[in-house]
Amino acid sequence: MKEKGGERLESIKEAHKTSRGDSSTRVEDYLEVISELVELKGYANTIDISRYMNVSAPSVTKMLQRLDENGYLEYEKYRGINLTTKGNAIADTIRQKHGILLEFFKMLAIDHDIANQDAEGIEHHLNPRTIKQLRKFVTYLKANPKLLEHFQ
Repeated sequence: MKEKGGERLESIKEAHKTSRGDSSTRVEDYLEVISELVELKGYANTIDISRYMNVSAPSVTKMLQRLDENGYLEYEKYRGINLTTKGNAIADTIRQKHGILLEFFKMLAIDHDIANQDAEGIEHHLNPRTIKQLRKFVTYLKANPKLLEHFQ
């Protein structure tokens, strides 16, 4: 479900222009951006994170220190940023939620940009059971394309 190039990062950036989530949402967003950057470029740095999170570089540094203290990443100033297993697990979960939501919204014939923006807006707030049921529903619709054709 990976989007090509930096599209995913751009959608995260757009979402951060308008919203400031709660603390756990911010943590997830940082981990998600770091994971996307590492996958795209092979590394993540403060400047790039700042750009995609729409926050100042000093704010990024503070959050990186906090994420390091909480075991989500290994961070050394002027060196590298590496997600730990714990950090990667959260980033992967958010990526999967986004993918399921995006696929569902596309099935509803929602424009890609709007679907992406909506997925980014709600991916942090859904209960794992909701995502599990949504995944099952998407799978069901894919297995029964006539239902989807009839709906659209």
